[in-house]
Amino acid sequence: MASDGERERWARYWERAAPRTDASMRFMDRMLFRDSRAWVCSRAEDEVLEVAVGTGLNLPHYPTGITLQGIDLSPAMVELARARAAELGRDVDLRVGDAEHLDLPDGSVDSVVCTFSLCGIPDHRRALGEMIRVLRPGGLLLLADHVAATAAPLRAVQRLAELGSVRFMGEHFRRRPADEIRARGLEVLESERFAGGVVERLVARTSS
Repeated sequence: MASDGERERWARYWERAAPRTDASMRFMDRMLFRDSRAWVCSRAEDEVLEVAVGTGLNLPHYPTGITLQGIDLSPAMVELARARAAELGRDVDLRVGDAEHLDLPDGSVDSVVCTFSLCGIPDHRRALGEMIRVLRPGGLLLLADHVAATAAPLRAVQRLAELGSVRFMGEHFRRRPADEIRARGLEVLESERFAGGVVERLVARTSS
């Protein structure tokens, strides 16, 4: 369990990193994540919540006709996302919020999207629980993230990388959200892993 001091340190890191986020994430999209943003966002339906919206890199990939809101813990990230939404002409409700304590009622949205962010949320299990809580019956949970590799040598590299990444920015490389989702009883409709199993994206549905 992360201490209050660790959480504050990690929050400060991501706030400072906001101006550099676009460049680093676009590099990762080209080199590793491929078309995962479009893959995930194109499957969103009706009333959509994006958790950890960051600078809004997903915004161009959502279909027309949805109602979209997004939250992020970093005020600097939210401001950048608002600017991107304005440039795109998208009407999006963007605000500061905590993935571990979503300020929405139970069963209030049709789709929840979270891309490349569960790796950096201190209590990702609680965050997943919150995402599931706010979904309506039959709602869609749409995720993409870097996860524990399928090959042992790659997992060893990830373990070494976490010695620094977890300490300084709270970023984990060996989580498996899919396991948690299945354990909570959601039906996984689509699931893909690639890049040595390091990247995983999936669509899951809550019970009707």
